[in-house]
Amino acid sequence: MEQTVKKKKKQTIFNVATLLVATSIMGQILGFLRTKLVNAHFPLVGPGSTDAYFAAFTIPDLFFYTISAGALGVAFMPVLSDYMRKNGRKAVWELTANLMNLLLIFMFVVGIIILLFARPLMHYVVAPGLTPQQLNNATDIMRLLAFNPLLFTVSGILTSVQQTLGRFFFYAVAPMIYNLSIIASIFIFRNNIGIIGLGIGAMVGAVLQLCVVIIGLKELNFYWHPRIDWRNTHFRMILKNLPPRSIDQGMDQLEDIVETHIASGLGVGNISNYNNAFILSSAPVALLGTAIATAAFPHMNTRLSQRRPDLFRNEFLKVVRAMIWITAPVVVLCYFCRGYLARLIFSRGNDQIAVIFGFLTISIFFQILYSIISRWYYAQKDTHTPLYVSFFTISFNVILAVTLAKPDVFGVAGLAIAQSIVSASEVFILVVIMILRDRKLLNPIFWSGVLKIFSATGFTVLASFIMITILPLNLLDNGIVTLGSKLLIITLVSLSVHILVSMLFELDEARPIVSFMRKVILKPVKIDFN
Repeated sequence: MEQTVKKKKKQTIFNVATLLVATSIMGQILGFLRTKLVNAHFPLVGPGSTDAYFAAFTIPDLFFYTISAGALGVAFMPVLSDYMRKNGRKAVWELTANLMNLLLIFMFVVGIIILLFARPLMHYVVAPGLTPQQLNNATDIMRLLAFNPLLFTVSGILTSVQQTLGRFFFYAVAPMIYNLSIIASIFIFRNNIGIIGLGIGAMVGAVLQLCVVIIGLKELNFYWHPRIDWRNTHFRMILKNLPPRSIDQGMDQLEDIVETHIASGLGVGNISNYNNAFILSSAPVALLGTAIATAAFPHMNTRLSQRRPDLFRNEFLKVVRAMIWITAPVVVLCYFCRGYLARLIFSRGNDQIAVIFGFLTISIFFQILYSIISRWYYAQKDTHTPLYVSFFTISFNVILAVTLAKPDVFGVAGLAIAQSIVSASEVFILVVIMILRDRKLLNPIFWSGVLKIFSATGFTVLASFIMITILPLNLLDNGIVTLGSKLLIITLVSLSVHILVSMLFELDEARPIVSFMRKVILKPVKIDFN
């Protein structure tokens, strides 16, 4: 009986993980498609350029990620899980109502401020280099997005409760509705109101996303009360845990605003060019860094709760090595295929996007590492150290961006160079602090394994170079079929070389993949001759 229960639990976890991974990949594909279609149907330069579209999202995103995402990710869900176990489902909804009511009030005020001051915020803070018509478009789009942070906040709170109660489907599917709404708005408004129609698509998408989330409340005994119970100790605990993570989240968004501000002064089209390259770089970070680190985090927490720092150390190093082994060939492929990927996201061809993305590939490697290194601190309930390091790195990034992103230095590519230098510096500082706290952490065995991984990656570099020489990017190469087939062949060959050389170097990370391939290829097929 006990084995049956354990088996069902494992199947449930596997099903949830499969759902989240599948929808995450689908979400990245839809996000990529959304950007590709925006680029294809709206101009890079001129009055209706895409600069206005990319710039308009910065301020609403700042408030959502700083306040709501920080609250839900670290401050709310851990407390919610513990509160439900002790007090039951109705108490969970009461606690949820407290947070929802507080954030609704705050986000409503934020929405009014964005609505009233969209133009000065856009002109003086976000993108002073926009032309008058671009400024008008960006202002109109930002006003349409003014209450999106409020809608996303409600959606996020409700899906957090649904996850705590074991319902993951609506949390996974709802964001897709948002992307699909913007994609639909491209075709509905491209020939009438133009780029401003994307703001309508984003606003409608946020409403539809909330509607999908509300459907997910069925049979969960949803309960809401129109008050804030300040006496609730768990509610006060959420508010206490909120600032460190919120500020850390906000630093990233402030960095985005600074980069947009600088890019706007470098000429029309540079906001779009940088955002396109950044979207390309963020996909592997989300799919590899965030996914692997999120999956490993609960197990790391368990080791510490067992008072086994030795096992915690081993688990952490194993995950770090695996992430390096997986990330290294991906970064190599991103660099060598930067022109192919830039052509995919911007069909008309744009060398500037390829140049920017090439510099951002270094940032991809270190951001993926940061996703697991930061959790080393979070597992030990230390949210302050990553925050303090973020204070330094954002300041460092601003200085580098202002210095390097000048027309007579590197131009808009200087933003990518600054981003990569800062990402590497952030990881280096955090690793140094880790070593000072745990002298046994990075042992010779770990470094020997990492050295072998980079040695294997050298052969991957050679394979990728040979493949792009055999299948070069031609001037007339366009479309997913032509570019996609070339990318697929280059990727398969390069990754195969990486795996085979890793096996020759006896790297543990390659063994599960080779074992799986052997089972698929060599497994005998039963033939019934009757």
